[in-house]
Amino acid sequence: MPLETPARVVQELAAHGYNADRQAVTLLANQSDPQRAIERAVETAPDDTLVLSADHVRAILDTEPTAGDYSNSTPQNTGSKEGSESSNTNPSVSTGDGSTKPQQVSEGSPVETKGLQDRGSEPASAAGSTQPTSTAVAASQQPSGTDDSGSGTSPERSITVSGDISSTGTGAYEDFVSVFRDRYEKLAGQLRGRVNHRPTETIENMTPGSDAGLIGMVSDIRTTASGHWLVELEDTTGTFPCLVMKDRDFASEALTLLTDEVVAVEGTLADDGGILFVDTFHFPDIPRTHKPSTADRKVEAALISDIHVGSEEFRADAWSEFAAWLHTDEADHVEYLLIAGDMVEGIGVYPGQDEELDIVDIYDQYERFSEYLKEVPGDMEVVMIPGNHDAVRLAEPQPAFDEELRDIMSAHDARISANPSTVTVEGVSVLMYHGVSLDEVIAELPEEEASYDRPQDAMRHLLRKRHVAPQYGGHTRVAPEAEDHLVMEEVPDIFHTGHVHKLGYGSYHNVTMINSSCWQSQTDFQKSVNLEPDVGYAPIVDLQTLDLTIRQFV
Repeated sequence: MPLETPARVVQELAAHGYNADRQAVTLLANQSDPQRAIERAVETAPDDTLVLSADHVRAILDTEPTAGDYSNSTPQNTGSKEGSESSNTNPSVSTGDGSTKPQQVSEGSPVETKGLQDRGSEPASAAGSTQPTSTAVAASQQPSGTDDSGSGTSPERSITVSGDISSTGTGAYEDFVSVFRDRYEKLAGQLRGRVNHRPTETIENMTPGSDAGLIGMVSDIRTTASGHWLVELEDTTGTFPCLVMKDRDFASEALTLLTDEVVAVEGTLADDGGILFVDTFHFPDIPRTHKPSTADRKVEAALISDIHVGSEEFRADAWSEFAAWLHTDEADHVEYLLIAGDMVEGIGVYPGQDEELDIVDIYDQYERFSEYLKEVPGDMEVVMIPGNHDAVRLAEPQPAFDEELRDIMSAHDARISANPSTVTVEGVSVLMYHGVSLDEVIAELPEEEASYDRPQDAMRHLLRKRHVAPQYGGHTRVAPEAEDHLVMEEVPDIFHTGHVHKLGYGSYHNVTMINSSCWQSQTDFQKSVNLEPDVGYAPIVDLQTLDLTIRQFV
């Protein structure tokens, strides 16, 4: 069956305000007169139905004289426009239409790979190395709704979302003090087992030449006339200057520091006791012993972001190709869709944006996004968090969409949470963060440490700092709340970001990092800042093995 047939079924149902699970779409597409079958399904749907089920479609087909002989047929493999060619044993790149682009790829390159086998590898050392090309996820021959044993019963899904907040900050000075004190206490708690911490007021009274350890928040970083690094660390009792000598083998660590992050140092007090010569740096970091959790069954999740409906450059063709692929047998195991922000283009986000809008009303943008979301199989679990283009506050953490926007996007019954949030899918924890602070990290750190071409390097630094937006007062707005919701208190199994419109992936201390590109072609504003976006890539994670496959739909 041609790929366009289920795609047209999905689009026709969406035009009538309905979504459908993938079995229902397959049944309708297999009819001799799909249009008549769709009309019957829509006409007979209960008033409160938003998602048409396979059972409902079977029921109307059983009573429809023009239904043909296909009402009880097994779903066919629809993963390719060319039919049997979808069984190609070594497609290195999937374009959603059965074509391939075989090539060797480096880590983070925008092509398909099931890499990340060396789960302890460091992204920085992997730059320029190549991974073997490998096949796409094998097409499943089982109909939707059956488990791997073929028993005909659906496996029980498991998904929980944590991190949603109700904003309590008033913007008063005390609120800012509260959020930074909470940050310090949380991250200092992760560091206390590594150094013999002494409060700064105690260190000030210690004997010169003594060994000392200090956990502090970086309040200032500067170089001396001799090229050494002077780092001011602040705890709850005061501040103390720490000197990193330029000839020490860890001196490069000072280049990666951001103000307001929390670190620990050990060293020796100067002869006058007024400065600490640093011998060792400690970051909160991800333990090297971290072992990620995995699902107990074969199940996959698609991790995407930055759809930007409402922009003149929104790639509706790529999105529809992706949604159509989700209805095929090849995507049968993709049961979860996690969207990390920027559902719409928004209004007034950057200078001159109004000239690049296809839809100028923000609510109309969300209405249109909801229609595109209906193209996704109705039996998929969807989780969404906002981004900086969405109609929520810009300061992070960003509360979830308000009730009015939730009502507009209710057709898929998506789970909606704050930015950031942790989603636990079949036992696998996914830290979803839109990623505005990636701009900050890339701007502040040397190019070899972080760049837009390799967003996973910037993500690695956030994991190391155990905070998604450590620096205050720059590109990233931080809201004063009773506690700091941006600290990574628990180690995620997957760290999923977006925002920079570039595809990047890697592994750091066994945490899978994915920055998931976008669904918007280059805008005039992006041209002005020399950003060439990666468009239409869909990272697919096998939650049982944490293997990653990248598919492109353009």
